[in-house]
Amino acid sequence: MKDTVFTSLMKPFSLLALSLSLAACGDSAWWSKDNEPTLEAEQIRKLIPNRVSERSAWAKDIYDISEQLGIPQTKENMCTIIAVVDQESNFVADPQVYGLGEKAVKEVQDRLDEKFKDKLGEAIGGTVAGYFQDVLKNHPSPEDNYLSQMRRVKTERELDELYREIFDYMAKHYHVSALTGAAKLFGQNIGEKLNPITTLGSMQVHISYAKEHKRQSGNIAELRSDLYTQYGGLYYGIHRLMMYPADYDQPLYRFADYNSGMYSSRNAAFQSMLNDLTEAELDLDGDLLLYAKDGGVRNAKSESERELIAVFAKHNILVTPRQIRADLKKEKEKKFEDTATYLAVTKLYKAQTGKEPFYAMMPQVVISGPKLSRDYNTNWFATRVNGRYKTCMQKAKNIKI
Repeated sequence: MKDTVFTSLMKPFSLLALSLSLAACGDSAWWSKDNEPTLEAEQIRKLIPNRVSERSAWAKDIYDISEQLGIPQTKENMCTIIAVVDQESNFVADPQVYGLGEKAVKEVQDRLDEKFKDKLGEAIGGTVAGYFQDVLKNHPSPEDNYLSQMRRVKTERELDELYREIFDYMAKHYHVSALTGAAKLFGQNIGEKLNPITTLGSMQVHISYAKEHKRQSGNIAELRSDLYTQYGGLYYGIHRLMMYPADYDQPLYRFADYNSGMYSSRNAAFQSMLNDLTEAELDLDGDLLLYAKDGGVRNAKSESERELIAVFAKHNILVTPRQIRADLKKEKEKKFEDTATYLAVTKLYKAQTGKEPFYAMMPQVVISGPKLSRDYNTNWFATRVNGRYKTCMQKAKNIKI
């Protein structure tokens, strides 16, 4: 087909028709079901695995939080939530992590200097790392120093609280200076920046997400404490799992998103379609832009962005590099699907391959970290959760509502 055909991509009626065909569900959330029967707390209790202690309490919290957030208590929705909680913590608000203490000690011994420089810069980071090592080995007393205390921790909460205690001690006793300027250790500010415990509670929610969606007033320490409670861990986890619209045809992709980021399953499908339009081999990780450690968008172009510019130029598609960048900044939102960039790729994919555009696929992301015994990937996580979901749905067949 001639390249000139694709100049019609920018016509309003063409874009509108494609948008409607790809996103028939509009902006409704995945869990919105009209007139579908809902469960009571006692019925939710029956869906939680029998091995869980205090099933009634967990069920009541799930029911109350769903009610508060406006999530219908359908069998599918409740099983979606139950499956993720069970995978992340086996329904323990502050679960023990096998070998956590030794893993934490190894992490500070092997990568401390690197991490502090990464967070604070070469000059200040190196100085703070030196102070931190001294505090670990000699305080609060040489006989029971922080390094020894770290080896004894069994839960994430204990390790988190210990880190906060260490940074608080440093804030009271040290002043850090560098050739280019000076920085004071102001307790929570720098302690929060350097605290390696970033995912918390029974549903392992990232602290930055909880900060953006706080359910009550309070400082960061109080927010962290709330995440370690049964209700708080559930609240932020259910919010993160359910409170965004996506036209997924099965919960597997929402489980994948929970692990690798909102809309990563949709974005991986977008990358896969783009892959078929270029000779490059893109990573199907669901990230269309490059991001800094703090979550901000980097100026450098990702491979996906570079290939979009090249493909659009080759096929005379009237979407400028500036517009592509603006569109890709919406990759964590539903409205990315309404952008000229998304619609152009899906239409070009159909024209070039003869296949229908597809909405989602499993993102290819490796999971690693000191809490894990080995590296895993998003497919492993989502498949495990999906197995728990199916078990729950089998139980749900016996519940009459």
